[in-house]
Amino acid sequence: MRHLLRMAAHSSQTNMHARNLAIVWAPNLLRSKDIEASGFNGTAAFMEVRVQSIVVEFILTHVEQLFGDAPLQGTSYGAGGGL
Repeated sequence: MRHLLRMAAHSSQTNMHARNLAIVWAPNLLRSKDIEASGFNGTAAFMEVRVQSIVVEFILTHVEQLFGDAPLQGTSYGAGGGL
């Protein structure tokens, strides 16, 4: 999440602000087994992805409040790991 937040910091050049990043990454970060198993399509799949993107956008806009300043224990955040 912190990596995506760093990407959002460059949104003036890339136009990839938190909402656009959430739309792109949400289906991968919050993969729904229900959609995959039942073969949702059309409106149901769209609504599921919409909910996922709202959740990821919320997380991106509240990274520090949710995860704090320090990297998670046991990660190498500075070396490309971490959140």
